[in-house]
Amino acid sequence: MPPSSPAPPTNPLPLPTRTLRAVLLWIRSAPGTYIWLAILFVTTVLMHQMSPDFEEDFLRQHSTNIHELVRDPVRVLFSSAFWIDGGKWFPYAFLFTAFHAPAERWLGTLRWFAVAALAHVLATLVSEGVLAWAVRHGQAPVSAVNTLDVGVSYALAGVVAVLTYHAPQPWRYAYLFAVLVVYGIPLLTDRTFTDLGHITAVIIGLACYPLTRGEDGTASAQ
Repeated sequence: MPPSSPAPPTNPLPLPTRTLRAVLLWIRSAPGTYIWLAILFVTTVLMHQMSPDFEEDFLRQHSTNIHELVRDPVRVLFSSAFWIDGGKWFPYAFLFTAFHAPAERWLGTLRWFAVAALAHVLATLVSEGVLAWAVRHGQAPVSAVNTLDVGVSYALAGVVAVLTYHAPQPWRYAYLFAVLVVYGIPLLTDRTFTDLGHITAVIIGLACYPLTRGEDGTASAQ
């Protein structure tokens, strides 16, 4: 029996092709994160086409400030999550990839979205509620009812916090300590309503522990 001919050598894909494939697979594994990030890219480009005066007025109409929350809370709670105050998209591309994408891959899209939405909505209502109390009791100027308040930082803070339960031991408590330091120190030093919103979002993210559990009571492995 003649010896079998050796199998032809396999040609590995070029490094750029393999890198692109890995990036696409990562994006496909966290669709909600990157759809949201793509929308933020489009709205950021639109912001750069606006004049400064028009941009400020436009964002104020999409802001979750006291005035707009009283007028149309559902609209502004939704729309405010698709605009970035300051117009810098690339830092959020990094933060979404570092935190939102791993959380979505771990929890699945629906539970990840629930954490982000709860943090965004509840932290906004708490921070603006405290600000409204301060305005009513003369602790803040009346002009604060029109404060510009758009962005995705509350949702991000909630997701950063819930990832505590995904951190491996023994690093889990070190991660939690770092989260509390990053979001707690500004509240102690500056004490703005935004700082209050961030720490509230962290607490909400930590309170979402039940969403991290699988149907059999074990930690979610998605």
